[in-house]
Amino acid sequence: MKTLFLTLVIVGFLFSCTNASEEDLIDTTPIEDIVTYADDVKSIIDNNCIFCHSNPPENGAPMPLLTYYQVKDAVENRGLISRISSEDLAFVMPFGGPRLPQNLIDTVIKWQTDGLLEE
Repeated sequence: MKTLFLTLVIVGFLFSCTNASEEDLIDTTPIEDIVTYADDVKSIIDNNCIFCHSNPPENGAPMPLLTYYQVKDAVENRGLISRISSEDLAFVMPFGGPRLPQNLIDTVIKWQTDGLLEE
């Protein structure tokens, strides 16, 4: 009985595996709509940046990125886009890498191009 159970578990694991790579899971569809902070950028910042860019900032981060105005200022005056776009691991954000997926970087770039709209 134990052997049958163990065999079923192993077979279950084998069939549940996938060969999808990270590139397969990233949406590369061009962004057609206008990008806003509330609808598109806030979630990127919240999921990737605020663990260091909190208030107060941690791990050597120079400023918080908790509000629209803080993130807008970081794009306009602090080089946020060049930091998240960098290929240099000593310079790239999030600190220590890995670099954000290109579709997220493109969303932030389009936000800037669209005028850094809040909503």
